[in-house]
Amino acid sequence: MADFGVVDSAVAHGSPTGGKLKMQTLDTDVQNRILALVKAILEQNAIAANVHPESRLVDVGLTSMDMVNLMLGVEAEFDFTIPQAEITPENFQSIKTLERMVAGQLHAEKAA
Repeated sequence: MADFGVVDSAVAHGSPTGGKLKMQTLDTDVQNRILALVKAILEQNAIAANVHPESRLVDVGLTSMDMVNLMLGVEAEFDFTIPQAEITPENFQSIKTLERMVAGQLHAEKAA
């Protein structure tokens, strides 16, 4: 697990890069959690694929039913409901596009 003490210290002391570093750490965590969900679905389907953040999810073997399971998995993993407007093919193209959508939702929840 990452040591967040350095990040928190940088933020607490007003470091100009502290907020950016913390955001990058959050985004990396989001990416890793989504990647784990995708890999779990692939394993359930007995598909051994090399998945990268930019890999198209349909190209690595996810079906439309798998995408539904991924959507439900993301909602459970991050404890929020994906707004209907965000359930688009564009947001479910890759780990990276999903990460952007999830990070946007998490930031919106924090701001509210």
